Amino acid sequence: MRESDIPAIRSLELFREMADESFAELVRGAYVQNFPPNMDLILEGDQCDFLHIVIDGTVELFANWSDRETAMTILRGGATFILAAAIRDAPNLMSARTLERSRIIMLPAEDVRLVFEKDHAFARAVVMELAYCYRGVIKGVKGLKLRTSIERLANYLLKSQKKFGGASEFSLPVEKRRLASILGMTPENLSRSIKSLRPYGVEIAGQVVKITKPDDLKTLAKPTSLIDDPRS
Repeated sequence: MRESDIPAIRSLELFREMADESFAELVRGAYVQNFPPNMDLILEGDQCDFLHIVIDGTVELFANWSDRETAMTILRGGATFILAAAIRDAPNLMSARTLERSRIIMLPAEDVRLVFEKDHAFARAVVMELAYCYRGVIKGVKGLKLRTSIERLANYLLKSQKKFGGASEFSLPVEKRRLASILGMTPENLSRSIKSLRPYGVEIAGQVVKITKPDDLKTLAKPTSLIDDPRS
């Protein structure tokens, strides 16, 4: 790993407060690699060998069962993945692949565990990161179990709109097939849900979304911080 790559790791909240000597020990065996699109990074069921950090690009976490596949989440720059498996020295519960050309930093899981045992600041940061991820999973399950498919799509569009600064027109960040999987739908169900949102001022043509009645959409979606706020 080049010296120029180190600040990208050190600046992340997970590593920001740890001691310099602990950080040096953590990155001594790390390396950076550029991956092309559609490259498998880890496989579900394999033992976790590295903690991964996305520097640039987009990574999809997905899972398989009985000839079925579902997208779990999409990660972008600054995100880490498979932290729990790295700490527990456990098998991966998900697979990961790049969706575009991506630059990934890999920290040996054994070094992560060794530093976790002796650096209290790093250990606290790991606990906070895992707590954040756990709460995110609970919110996701609540959304899947308590909301209809139309309500899930409506809330997804409102959150996407917020990320684009409240613009009335923006592009979906993922293709519709993956979006359907993330929202717990079939592609056909997603298409029906898109049509059902037209009376609420939503038009989706290809990847382009137009929201002309945001108040009507919010009335339908009923967003709540207990499901939709990623900061809490």
